[in-house]
Amino acid sequence: MSGRTESRFELLAEELAGLDGVATPAAQGARRFGADALKVDGRIFAMLSDGRLVVKLPRTRVDELVASGEGERYDGGKGRPMKEWFALDPGSALPWAQLAGEAYAFVRP
Repeated sequence: MSGRTESRFELLAEELAGLDGVATPAAQGARRFGADALKVDGRIFAMLSDGRLVVKLPRTRVDELVASGEGERYDGGKGRPMKEWFALDPGSALPWAQLAGEAYAFVRP
């Protein structure tokens, strides 16, 4: 993962840190699974994977984004794409904060 991508994710985390229930990687402390993800009430809504922003969104929204060519369904390395997880293409111009905001709204109970 490039330092630029990590820095961009850190800025996104700082921007979203004030939202109700959000835990950022810095606030989570210990190194464990999901420690590099943004969570709301303990549930991951955005993370970095292989230098890409990955967000949890409604299946119909993921379908739209995939059809538009902005990225692909995220498979988590298991060879099986997940219906509600979207991996943004690194070259996409879509704003990270907008996608992460959509994911926050979707995941928050």
